[in-house]
Amino acid sequence: MDGFFSTTPGLMLVMAAQSLLVIGFVMISLLFLVYGDRKIWAAVQMRRGPNVVGAFGLLQTVADALKYVVKEVVIPAGADRPVFMLAPMTSFVLAMIAWAVIPFNDTWVLADINVAILYVFAVSSLEVYGVIMGGWASNSKYPFLGSLRSAAQMISYEVSIGLIIIGVIISTGSMNFGAIVAAQDTGLGIFGWYWLPHLPMVVLFFVSALAETNRPPFDLPEAESELVAGYQVEYSSTPFLLFMAGEYIAIFLMCALITLLFFGGWLSPIPFVPDGALWMVAKMAFFFFLFAMVKAVVPRYRYDQLMRIGWKVFLPFSLFWVVLVAFFAKFEMFGGAYARWAAGI
Repeated sequence: MDGFFSTTPGLMLVMAAQSLLVIGFVMISLLFLVYGDRKIWAAVQMRRGPNVVGAFGLLQTVADALKYVVKEVVIPAGADRPVFMLAPMTSFVLAMIAWAVIPFNDTWVLADINVAILYVFAVSSLEVYGVIMGGWASNSKYPFLGSLRSAAQMISYEVSIGLIIIGVIISTGSMNFGAIVAAQDTGLGIFGWYWLPHLPMVVLFFVSALAETNRPPFDLPEAESELVAGYQVEYSSTPFLLFMAGEYIAIFLMCALITLLFFGGWLSPIPFVPDGALWMVAKMAFFFFLFAMVKAVVPRYRYDQLMRIGWKVFLPFSLFWVVLVAFFAKFEMFGGAYARWAAGI
């Protein structure tokens, strides 16, 4: 049997099993993320939220998904049918394949490549095409305007996210997520992670992640009072479900990126406490809780305010931070906290 797994068919079987395991984890997590999002929002508004289907309403998301699956797919008469159906599948697939390089523990990763950050950045940049395709193929001005808003918003904040990540890459000397987490393993627990030396960028990354994933208060592509739910207003049934699933998967991916880049990934926050995948999942869940709380308590921005913040505040500040980190790393200042590849921390 060991010889079989060293052959090409055996390796393909192992890769397929590993891929299904990651897909299963993400999809099962998706059910609880939607449930948690609705429960947190309900708690802030002093409501019960989902509480009928299953114990404590835990199966409400499953019931909603089944409802979407069995409903009829309605396609507008003037829509471009192939592109109309391809758009939600594009959004869902691109959001899913980015997880191929996300490690959950040391060596627990599908593809341990040296340019993992570049891969995630490239895939997430392509997700805007699904939104544009959906808005354009609907043959209606409101979805089209929503898709244009989303395209401008996602492109604007991807620039800031890229510059923020460059600071982490300079400090680590690698674009591999495993190396980034290893560089944060200083024996100091939570105080050895990158959130401390890169503290301003943690805030910028979190806000940029909200804008990148069209989450409140930056859900302008879906502004109900202006665009009648935006780019997916003409979608129903399974295509609409794919759009929403892709959006939540992208949000969960951002939680994973924040965890890996700034909060030690699978490392324990307490020295001498064992590391493990449970720490990784717990940190991701915590950051999703912050995403949900922002949705519940922060009012929506105007579109001009959103673009002004992205181009006139976040872009110059993140660019200045890259230069500053490069200076700190070059001269190994602050005990080598910004040049861990050189200081051997």
